[in-house]
Amino acid sequence: MTLAEAAAALKSGAVSSRELTEACLNRMARLDPKLHAVAGLDEADALAQADAADRARAEGGGLGALHGVPLAHKDMYYREGRVSACGSVIRKDFVPDHTATALRRLDAAGALDIARLHMVEFAFGVTGHNAVAGTPRNPWNTDHMTGGSSSGAGAAVAARLCFGALGSDTGGSIRLPAACCGLVGMKPTYGRVSRHGAMPLAHSLDTVGPLTRTVRDNALMMQAIAGFDANDPVTAEVPVGDYLAGLDKDVRGLKVGMPESFFYDGVAPEVRALVDASLKVFEDLGCVVVPVKIPDAVQIMNRLTNLITATEGAAVHTRWMAERAADYGPQTRARLAIGLFTPASLYLRVLTLRKQLTREFCDQVFGRVDALHTPLMVMPVPTLAESDMAANPGFADYLLRIGHNTRPGNFLGLPGLNVPCGFTPDGLPCSFQLMGRPYDEGTLYRLGHAYQQATDWHGRAPEIARQAS
Repeated sequence: MTLAEAAAALKSGAVSSRELTEACLNRMARLDPKLHAVAGLDEADALAQADAADRARAEGGGLGALHGVPLAHKDMYYREGRVSACGSVIRKDFVPDHTATALRRLDAAGALDIARLHMVEFAFGVTGHNAVAGTPRNPWNTDHMTGGSSSGAGAAVAARLCFGALGSDTGGSIRLPAACCGLVGMKPTYGRVSRHGAMPLAHSLDTVGPLTRTVRDNALMMQAIAGFDANDPVTAEVPVGDYLAGLDKDVRGLKVGMPESFFYDGVAPEVRALVDASLKVFEDLGCVVVPVKIPDAVQIMNRLTNLITATEGAAVHTRWMAERAADYGPQTRARLAIGLFTPASLYLRVLTLRKQLTREFCDQVFGRVDALHTPLMVMPVPTLAESDMAANPGFADYLLRIGHNTRPGNFLGLPGLNVPCGFTPDGLPCSFQLMGRPYDEGTLYRLGHAYQQATDWHGRAPEIARQAS
């Protein structure tokens, strides 16, 4: 079952929360030794949550939209009294004294939180490699990368270990694992979802969002977590709206932009063919495909996003870098070291430039179209060996290429939705990205859902997951 189907089955009484949770726990026991997606699991607590959800349903009363559905989340969301290791050795015993706003809102919707999921160390990386806590494996082919930094979330949801997961996206860390693992991933508008109680990486870029199997599932989770939070001063007091009510609206007449530059630079032919085919589906649905000139400044946004991430990340890690540098993995340590030496004048100039470039991009692109359609990755999903820092002398440029189409969205603060659109000849998933106006996640969901109603890519499951059913 998808998340939405599970929620409906629970509501009708066709299945109990305990049955769903036991199924998830059994799959974790069978599959996780091969996938390394689960960072922490308390089976007794998970079943206690499920039993409490079943009792609440039996007693009647108002229940949330996710009541009794087992979820699991990236190991950077704090829950009071529970370890949050953040993919690191340094925080392996860290127990927070408060709970993240996103988790509290999912709790309020009735969702279960049954496991912590592995991640890239301190969320510093787009490939999924973790030299200190172990690297999750891609369920479609365990020799290939999951994408990062929400690596365990991508693997767990794709392998059906849980019905959905929270990730985080600073430079592509929701959308890239979603793309590599054949999932839907939403990077919301900067300020749409509270980061309170989530491990900080780069406060000017960090966003919180869900990874799920379908667009409807994703909208369900986003509906629960979006909105203003006084504990996070960058959250916006902008009405959230009803994502679910808009899903089934006709998309005829919506203008979908096809970029004339940048987003197709260096795209592999097999990726181009699948992304072009997905654009044809939108045309068949009655959307108007509009070629769009992309502002030249987008060419530098990848590197500017890296600069902000390294600089703000270094500010968070200054003391540990001085006192515990040997406890970091080599990739994390190298990227933090770069940030320690960024001139303050350069960093501040980039932040000032960001506002102007965002305004220009939105005027030029979203003055013409309702959403921009791009490849999510310009290459097929790399192998773990190809994307390993130690084996790749051109690693810095390789990272830029992996995140080529995701980091502009982070720099501009715009929402981006990853949607699977087929498989490359090596059997790995391929995706397109829909980018939208600030706070217009609803239009992206509407378009993505229409695409999934016309195709069946989202219904495919990795062989490892089918064998475990």
